[in-house]
Amino acid sequence: MVIELLRWIVGACGALLVAGAAFYKGSLSFSGMAAAVVMGTVYFGAGNAFWFGILLLFFISSSLLSKLRHDRKAELEETYDKTGKRDAGQVFANGGIGMLAVLGGAILPDIRWELFFVGAMAAVTSDTWATEIGTLEKRPPRSVLTGKRLPTGASGGVSWPGTLAAAAGGALIGSAAWLLREAAGMPARPFAELALAGLIGGLAGAFADSLLGVTVQRMNRCTVCGREVEAARHCGQPTEHARGWRRMDNDAVNLLSSAIGGAAALLVLLL
Repeated sequence: MVIELLRWIVGACGALLVAGAAFYKGSLSFSGMAAAVVMGTVYFGAGNAFWFGILLLFFISSSLLSKLRHDRKAELEETYDKTGKRDAGQVFANGGIGMLAVLGGAILPDIRWELFFVGAMAAVTSDTWATEIGTLEKRPPRSVLTGKRLPTGASGGVSWPGTLAAAAGGALIGSAAWLLREAAGMPARPFAELALAGLIGGLAGAFADSLLGVTVQRMNRCTVCGREVEAARHCGQPTEHARGWRRMDNDAVNLLSSAIGGAAALLVLLL
């Protein structure tokens, strides 16, 4: 009982340290910091270094990539629904499915929770890496659905640099999962199994995000320049609904893509 309580305390302290630093650096809003503290505490308290370490790897790598050539991304950020500091909605959209897997594994220990978790976290990592790297490509992306050219940064667009970044992000999560399991003293699993879970989950989640983005994600149209954007305001004026489901915002898309990535990794490995 004492050891269990100590793990929760350590998790809360570690989460507060990381989230506080991110808040200080401007990567998280206050609500985002609070959500990250709750999430990090659960990841370590109900899990261990394996679960918490993967969450930390996603957050750190994504934050670093968001700073890459930020000057070239500034204009694109004006079209997004949320930019800059991540709020609570974004935090839970990226780590919420993983947190459910952590709790599931704590209640009913099973390797399937772990494989699902690796796939889910690989999905959000791959999607973030694909976006951050893909938007630096000079050539405009193509629609994942029709293959037609789209404006850089448009929802549903894919490119070779973005796809390769997605694969790298997923593979990194899978590889790190093997190392973190060893560090946490968990039963050994084949490296190839976890690396494959990360790769499959990452690519499945990233492409699911693009497909949802071009089909059902809520998109608005700027009443001034006519551009299709996620943001509620553009060119200093409110935008109007253009297409997609009104409740299917970017956070909902990320949450669903994470679940798809986890399910894809689990299904392929079980089959």
